[in-house]
Amino acid sequence: MQAGVGKVGNRPFFYLFLLLILIHFSSCSPTKKIRNQRVNQVVETAKSYRGTPYRYGGTTRSGMDCSALVYLSFQSAGITLPRTSAEQSKVGKKVSIHNLEKGDLIFFATGKSRRKVTHAGIVTSARRGDIQFIHSSTSLGVTEDNVYAPYWSQRVVRARRIF
Repeated sequence: MQAGVGKVGNRPFFYLFLLLILIHFSSCSPTKKIRNQRVNQVVETAKSYRGTPYRYGGTTRSGMDCSALVYLSFQSAGITLPRTSAEQSKVGKKVSIHNLEKGDLIFFATGKSRRKVTHAGIVTSARRGDIQFIHSSTSLGVTEDNVYAPYWSQRVVRARRIF
């Protein structure tokens, strides 16, 4: 009998070879790379709007609201989301505030009701104790803030992962 893969003595080598192939392909997952590219596209698009003034219902660089920033940023990566923050907050997978990642959506209740979503942002970076998000603020326009700042941390309602 020829030496080779079919021989009983070489089976451990064959299984080790298969395991190494699986590890290689799982660590270099094309879907993970594509996801990261899309997340970066969303965040970079959002950042390109920095300084754009706030305008309720606005969807252009001359003025936009928070949900338009989210809508347009995700649209740049080929993802169509609803137009309002309340509807956007129902899309994707629920994620804990403590497990936020770059590209996740975060929603706030800035009105009278503590549960009603009225504001949205996109996480631009997430490190322990420092989660930055970009949004269109009524006073500052498109800007970045820390989720843990007293104003925002008291108003977080939920977070969603689109990718």
